[in-house]
Amino acid sequence: MEILNSVEHINSFIKENKICIVYFSSNRCGVCINLLPKIDEILKSYPMIKGGKIDIDKVQEAIGSFSVHTLPCILLFIDGKEIIREARFISIIELKEKIKRYYELLEE
Repeated sequence: MEILNSVEHINSFIKENKICIVYFSSNRCGVCINLLPKIDEILKSYPMIKGGKIDIDKVQEAIGSFSVHTLPCILLFIDGKEIIREARFISIIELKEKIKRYYELLEE
């Protein structure tokens, strides 16, 4: 997962990738740390999806720019548009299903 270290970097990452996941987390958040390997596993199943990680402790302005109110927060963008937003209590099973649905539509 690519480390995104500014709002400009996040915006260019979203613009440059047809489909991407942006993962907002904090090193002080135990759930964020434990969820990251599960997100990495999902990304291995979908090679077209690029992953980017933001440590909000280092890029605090990203919170306001992307209206992130709770952590962890996962945003899926397709063609620059936010399609999925999951935060706080994230079901990996439900997230996988949502991603699979959109991914299959893009493959057609």
